[in-house]
Amino acid sequence: MTENQDTTSLERYLGNTIRDLRQKHGLTIADVANLAGISRGMLSKIENAQTATSLDTLSRLANALGVSISTLFRGYDVRDGSAQLVKDGEGMEVVRRGTKRGHTYHLLAYDQGPTKVFEPFLISIDHASETFPIFEHPGTEFIYMLEGEIEYRHGQNTYVLKPGDALTFRGDVPHGPEKLNQVPIKFLSILMYPAGGED
Repeated sequence: MTENQDTTSLERYLGNTIRDLRQKHGLTIADVANLAGISRGMLSKIENAQTATSLDTLSRLANALGVSISTLFRGYDVRDGSAQLVKDGEGMEVVRRGTKRGHTYHLLAYDQGPTKVFEPFLISIDHASETFPIFEHPGTEFIYMLEGEIEYRHGQNTYVLKPGDALTFRGDVPHGPEKLNQVPIKFLSILMYPAGGED
């Protein structure tokens, strides 16, 4: 974008903002022009992006409209967001070690490009099993318990996790469920990968 296009864009944005605020308060061009001490013709040109205006004039217009001058610029040049919404029950079910043992994995975010930065899973265990998968992976894992009670092993240590408990650990140390104390069990497991993504 050239400097001239950028200036025109700002003038258009300010003109629209001033008009919207004026109309929101039920004021006419004459009302605001009189309060700001400028001509009606000048205000009309500002609203229609037909002229540039000084900060002093913008300050007087802001006062006339009962807002701060920063309010006039608040929404200008704000980057578009890029968010992914996964509705309740719509997480993509994936097959991982343990799936055949009554563990269900729902991936809560996907399509992140070729290099994965993190993977959030909702893990459900509906019935007790006698054997458990052992996991090892790069990066860090964060677990947050939602339902049930589980004994979770990380290396030589085991941790009893109940709803509301959180456990964070290195993923390259062997880890996994040790004992299911109370089913059904449900927890969030978020894998954060080091720079360079998943191996």
